Amino acid sequence: MSTAAKTPISPVLPTYARADISFERGEGAWLIASNGDRYLDFGAGVAVNALGHAHPKLIEALTGQAQKVWHVSNLYQVEGQTKLAEKLISLTFADTVFFTNSGAEALEASIKMARKYHAASGNPERYELITFEGAFHGRTLATIAAGGQEKYLDGFGPRMPGFVQVPLNDIEAVKAAIGDNTAGFLIEPIQGEGGIREASKDFIKALRKLADEHGLLLVFDEVQSGVGRTGHLFAYMDLGVVPDIMASAKGIGGGFPLGACLATAEAAKGMTPGTHGSTYGGNPLAMAVGNAVIDEVAQPEFLEHVRRVAGRLTQGLSMLADEYPDVIETVRGRGLFLGLKCKAPNTDIQKALMAKGLLTVAAGDNVVRLLPPLIISEDEAADAVSRIESVCAALSQSREGDASGAAAT
Repeated sequence: MSTAAKTPISPVLPTYARADISFERGEGAWLIASNGDRYLDFGAGVAVNALGHAHPKLIEALTGQAQKVWHVSNLYQVEGQTKLAEKLISLTFADTVFFTNSGAEALEASIKMARKYHAASGNPERYELITFEGAFHGRTLATIAAGGQEKYLDGFGPRMPGFVQVPLNDIEAVKAAIGDNTAGFLIEPIQGEGGIREASKDFIKALRKLADEHGLLLVFDEVQSGVGRTGHLFAYMDLGVVPDIMASAKGIGGGFPLGACLATAEAAKGMTPGTHGSTYGGNPLAMAVGNAVIDEVAQPEFLEHVRRVAGRLTQGLSMLADEYPDVIETVRGRGLFLGLKCKAPNTDIQKALMAKGLLTVAAGDNVVRLLPPLIISEDEAADAVSRIESVCAALSQSREGDASGAAAT
């Protein structure tokens, strides 16, 4: 292809519809724009900034490690990896951990591990994972195929094979989809990008039972729901079910790129030297931050704080849904992993909230996600409800005006 006539394009590849705002610094749950405007951050970098902005313990951990060694590769022992892996093992179902740079990589490792498990068991034909409508597992070729959403698959060639998708919470559809090639189930306990849609406890328990009956693996995607987001260290801990493999990311790095694939020893038995790797995954800087995050979030009093503030926030939002049913259809989610199912277009509401100094994240199914840092105070939760109420009142009044105008004509 000739490069003689250049097509105009922005310096940064224009794959994001970015808001026209940049931030200069952050303080706890607040972001300060370059023009000095302050925003209450209920997006937290899409559920990443679990401890908010400029948390002193994370600054100490990162700057302390930065003065020692930044990167050595996985050709050598990385002390921080062992420490963080041992902490995660002691706190979860897992026997072993593989560290990555992102959630998509953690999912890739999970998918490869599930396939390799069956190959190592003498059943290489078992490579298909059953996934669920509305899912989002990342942006790599394998994870967009796993998510199955056409808007992410369109234009990227043949869909990677190995994924069969069925409706969420439909156990009969799951049973019908199980075949000779099935390796297991891949599910988000709570879909984030899909619109804060929950898998029911009964459905999750039924998946576990089917996995055990058919010799399949249960793989959880807790990239967004994990690390305290639901008021439990991981969402599965409130379901009465444990997975065989679990992907984690976002909150585990507190803003530093970090992901992890956790697994039982049995599920990981095929992952021998040379089967998988990462140049940067688990580097000393990421491990220093990850250890500091887990030390903070895993404390029982921290998780109790999340549940208490989440209760107040959910109560306030539910009152708004009752007061403005023409704007908010319902409130979804658990802990500080919440969504407003909207009547008005969610992107309009998101923009209106930003104009009121509240940052949120749009999601599928016309939902606005509320993903504040887990450190928010009850006063900050009440502040957010007040800003949302202001937007609801204005939109409700506008919609009433539109309805009156239509009736008059």
